[in-house]
Amino acid sequence: MATIKNFEDLEIWQKAIKLSDELYELCQIDFLKKDYSTQDQLKRAALSISNNIAEGFEYNNNPDFIKFLRYSKGSCGECRSMIAFIRSKNWIDSEKYLYFHNELKLLSSQIGSFMSYLKEHKSK
Repeated sequence: MATIKNFEDLEIWQKAIKLSDELYELCQIDFLKKDYSTQDQLKRAALSISNNIAEGFEYNNNPDFIKFLRYSKGSCGECRSMIAFIRSKNWIDSEKYLYFHNELKLLSSQIGSFMSYLKEHKSK
């Protein structure tokens, strides 16, 4: 695997940014516009995914990076939980729910695979 010099080059960071953008757009639907608490929590969790990838990368050592990737993975789960709540309120349809659920689950899996890779390789 080639050496990555910037977190912006990481596919998982790029995907996290794309998902954050899409989740922010979701927050513009009528019901979420009025529910500031749910909207804020979803936005924070979504941004936490990419922000933790970036922060962990900048520590420039695998143990810290893995720790922050674990936080990113946790934020994927938090977003999935929020999306499930939003679906339970019938604020989004099943198709939109499944899209976000599947994308977040895929990203979580990719982060987990990257964590495994880093654990096997001592230096960054």
